[in-house]
Formats: sequence, structure tokens, C-alpha cells
Amino acid sequence: MAFLEYITIFLPIVLCFLIFISYIRQRHNSIIPTNWPVLGRIPAIVVNAHRLHEYGTNLLACTDGTILIKGPRFANMDMLCTSSPADIHYILSKNFPNYPKGDKFRQIFDILGEGVSNADGEIWEFHRRTLKALLNHPGFHSILKKNIWDKVEKGLLPVLDNNSRHGVDTDLQDIFHRFAFDIICESVFGDDPESMSLDFPYIPCEKALSHAEEAIFSRHIMPARLWKLQRLLGIGSEKKLSDAWNIIDQFIYQHIAKKQQESSNMNCEPLEENFVFLTALIREVKEQSVTSRDPDKFLRDILLNLIVAGRDTTSSTLSWFFYILAKNPVAEDKIREEIKTQLDNEEIGGKCNNMQALDLSKLVYLHGGLCEALRLFPAVPFQHKSPVQPDMLPSGHQVDGKTSIILCFYTMGRMESIWGKDCLEFKPERWFATGGGIEHQPSYKFPAFNAGPRSCLGKQMSFTQMKIVAATIIYHYHVELVEGHPVIPSDFVILEMKNGLIVRLTKRNEV
Repeated sequence: MAFLEYITIFLPIVLCFLIFISYIRQRHNSIIPTNWPVLGRIPAIVVNAHRLHEYGTNLLACTDGTILIKGPRFANMDMLCTSSPADIHYILSKNFPNYPKGDKFRQIFDILGEGVSNADGEIWEFHRRTLKALLNHPGFHSILKKNIWDKVEKGLLPVLDNNSRHGVDTDLQDIFHRFAFDIICESVFGDDPESMSLDFPYIPCEKALSHAEEAIFSRHIMPARLWKLQRLLGIGSEKKLSDAWNIIDQFIYQHIAKKQQESSNMNCEPLEENFVFLTALIREVKEQSVTSRDPDKFLRDILLNLIVAGRDTTSSTLSWFFYILAKNPVAEDKIREEIKTQLDNEEIGGKCNNMQALDLSKLVYLHGGLCEALRLFPAVPFQHKSPVQPDMLPSGHQVDGKTSIILCFYTMGRMESIWGKDCLEFKPERWFATGGGIEHQPSYKFPAFNAGPRSCLGKQMSFTQMKIVAATIIYHYHVELVEGHPVIPSDFVILEMKNGLIVRLTKRNEV
């Protein structure tokens, strides 16, 4: 008993001492963390927990893009962090079968169930095949675009006009969250939650998604035994995740039940003119034989994965895009001129003010700006993998099933070795092709939409939504950052802003 008391007192003192030493070393510009006995390099990680993305970027820049972070011997937390395009290409494409999501990933992201983001093997193939067909259906594309423009006219512009008219500071991140949440719900469920409204209603599910993501991030930086103990006791971040999980499930199951009741007598194939995504999905799930789980639970998993992807990635990218744009007024002017030139060329009563007349594919400068935002601030800043069989990466590092490999997408966009000496600059021109149009970049160099067989199925949908929203705001308003408001990345699995994006909007005719 005395020994246990001694350990309980002594270990925290040692840990605090090592953290203090790590802090002193960092103050003296010693980037490479000390590999301490027993505790490994964890003290340095603790010191930099508030700035992990930036710390990881500085660390990898000093280590040729790859470093092994040794964790405590008793916690099985060794991590190989890499921003090497060769490693990324090898893991996500060339040797794809050896790097599935795996049980460790599914434990951390258990809230996603058997959805496409969590699945491997036959279940993943079913998701890929089914979602590709449904998301590429002409009827879905038509519905999606109509929903976006309707939400712009009836939701986004009224809110922005009201805030601009009354001089109210605006949290664009919150607005983009609400906008994207409404769009994905209306396009998938056929039901608009109307969270993007003048009264900014509180929608429990929309907020629960953020709470869940925050809790899941905590699972990445604490020993599995600790967060599992929190889950067992119902405390800490696991309590927050459990509460969010219940709210999300209630929201999704209500929509499933409603749509099943509506479509119970519908046996015909969906036609383009009356295509309903959820009805078509229910039909596909009924006919599948890849899982023995309850069909409603399987539907819930698929829909949650779609909601997370549809809400978070576009809202994150739009937020960072307008943050960068506010710091680059020349780029803002060029995008506005690009939009104005295209509208002026439309032969609809002379000068055209109908934004829906825009040909989104010709907004090259806007597309380049969005790609720059994705390069510097990828919505999914990291991904982790573990091999099924022991392997050697192109960088020369040996890995096995106990190795957690962290693919550092955030760091990749900030590496001189990948993007050149101007890698930290916002340059939409970087994406201009010599003969006109957009310059293609390989996904293992620009993995904002993942790479290989698991490349994002909703890439085109995301660009459509982001271009419509961005073009609308830039054409009608000047966006100015509120002075003194701190904009820093949050501790989420999605790269959001910790304190939102507070801006001041001014009508273009008043600038």
C-alpha cells in the first residue's frame, strides 16, 4: 500500500518536471522533443497540446517530413507522423489493401457505426457502389443545386442583409455550419431544419455534431484505457459524446421513420423528376446482404456519415477561405471582377443581376482561392492508419500493426519541399493551368479530398456549394475581420475555428 501511495505521488511530480524541462527546451528553440525513459516524447506533446497542428508542422519540417513519436511504454501510443507525398501515396493508393480503417479506427469513431467512413471490405464496397450511384444521379444534382440557391435567397442573404444593415458583427463560421446543415438535411431527408434563419434557432442535432467531434478528438491524444474508463464512468468528454450521440440518433431515426411511412406503398424505381434520396437509399439497404445488423441502424450509420461530411467539410473550408480572403483584398477584388465580368456578359436585359446565371466552372480565380484554402487549412487535417501486415514505407520507416501512422495533411500544405518557398502564401494563381482552366494536382500532394480508392465522393457537390455561397457573398459584400478577434484552429477532428470567425459586413454599394 505504501508503494502505491509512493507511485501516486511520485509519478505526477516526475511528469510535471519533464513537462517543465520540455517547455524550457522549446523556449530555447529545441524543436525535436526529448525521448524520455518510460514516458517517451509525451511531455513535449503536452506542452504543445494547444497548438498541435503548428507544432507538428515545425517538427516535420525539421525531420524530412517523417518522425516517430514515442509514447509511454505502458500506453501503446507510439505514432509515426508523416507528411511525405511518397508515404501518403503508398498508404492510400499503392498498398491500399494493407491499410484498412481497422478496429482501432472504428473504436475511436464508434459513433459512425458501419458507415462509409468506418467500413472495410464488402460493407465498404457496398457503400462506395451505392453512394456513388445515388450522389451522381441527375435527379439528386438537380435537387442539390435548387436547394442551395433557394437557401441563399431565403436564408443566407436575409441574414447577411439584416446584420449589415444594423452593423451587427457576424460569426461566418456559425452561418456556414447552419447553411451546410440545412442543405445536407434537405437534400438527403427532403426536410429543411431551417437553422439558417433570422432568429438563429437552436437545433440540438446541429450543435451535437460539434460536441461529438470535440470528444472524438480527445480520444486521439489520451490513452485508450483512460477514455474508455471515462466512458464507463460517464464523465468528462465521454459524457459529452454520449449525450451528443443520443441527440443525433433521435434526429436521424425520426427522419427514417417518417420517410419509411411515406414510401411504404412506393415500389417503383425513382424517376429523375421525382427522385428522393432517402427513399432510394432505403430501397438499396433493403436489398443488401452485406450486414446482419438492423436495417434501420445501418441506415442511421450511412446517413450520419453523409451529414458529417456534408456539414463539416464545406463549412470549415468556407470559413478559412473568407478568413484568408479578408487578409488579401487584392484577391477579393479579382474574384469579384471575375463574377461581375461574367454577369455583365449575360444577355438578359443588358446587365445581369441574376447570380444563378453564373457558369460556376468558369470562375477560375474563385476555384483557385478555394483550393488554396483547402491546401493551407484542409477540413480533415490528419488521418491515421495501421498496417495489417508489417511493412516498410517509401521513407524507409518500418511499421507494424502496433504502429499508429498519422498522415499530416495540414502539414503537407505548408512544406517547402512540396509547394515551394511561397508555400505559406495565398496564391490562387498557383492553380491556373498554362492553357487556361484549373491546374490538376495529384491527390497524394493535395489530399484535401483524400486519395486512392477512398477519395471523396462528394467533391463536386462541395465545390458547387462553396462556389455558390462564396460568389454570392463576395459579389454583394465586403468582408472585414473584427480587430482583436483571435482566429485559431480548434481541437476537433475537423479543422474549425475555436472562437468562430467574427466579421463585419458592408454592402458593396456602400464601400
